[in-house]
Amino acid sequence: MRKPIITLLTDFGIKDPYVASMKGVILNINPQCTLIDITHHVNPHDIQEGAFLLAKTYSYFPKGTIHLAVVDPGVGGARKPILLVTQNYLFVGPDNGLFTLVAKRERVKQVIDLTNKKYFLPQISTTFHGRDIFAPVAAYLSLGIPPSNFGEKLDHRVKLNLKEPVLRGKKLFGEIVLIDHFGNLISNIDQPRFTNFAKCYPFVIRIGEKAISNIKKGYWEGKKQETIALFGSGEFLEISINEGNAQRVLKVKKGEPITIII
Repeated sequence: MRKPIITLLTDFGIKDPYVASMKGVILNINPQCTLIDITHHVNPHDIQEGAFLLAKTYSYFPKGTIHLAVVDPGVGGARKPILLVTQNYLFVGPDNGLFTLVAKRERVKQVIDLTNKKYFLPQISTTFHGRDIFAPVAAYLSLGIPPSNFGEKLDHRVKLNLKEPVLRGKKLFGEIVLIDHFGNLISNIDQPRFTNFAKCYPFVIRIGEKAISNIKKGYWEGKKQETIALFGSGEFLEISINEGNAQRVLKVKKGEPITIII
């Protein structure tokens, strides 16, 4: 029988003991778990970035994987702790929109409000539900406890108001939603949308003061230090510099516009 898998995605970083505490809680409950770190370097409090990174990653894991995600600036407040049950996966975390994108891609079977304190730690901190609620719930799920045991069904959940690219005449307006470790500027314009818009017409991609008039197949097609546009592994349009850092060179921040003009 395959060992249960729990992934972890947080904005906690790795300097502090928060992530290790969560792992310790999980392993105390189920020592047979396989724990996989997706990332702990989501920008602090950035729910949208957490949602985007989770959506890019979750589906590469085996069906039945439990995804534990905590980007939770409202911890201890009115937001609910939830379990999202989809056709293929289980997602544990705060009801603040963090699961908006995965819920668009997965068929959601039920959403559970985590109210059964039997599956929490005995003492609940108002500042660390990742350790005291979400980690033990994920661990008990990995033991095969049915989702319905953890609380009552919710009819509604919080959804992020994510900006979609906007088409106006011969212009497609998007924005930068993620800047990765290499300084690549990843937009919210996906490949099918771009292809449907641009078709076979000449186009210009404008970002900051830079204009790019073609799409590369990969980084290698650009000359060293050349600014290029391509579709990355997540099939979103990104602006990169071959063997360089596009964020530093172009001085572009997350949320800044990117425009495609026919």
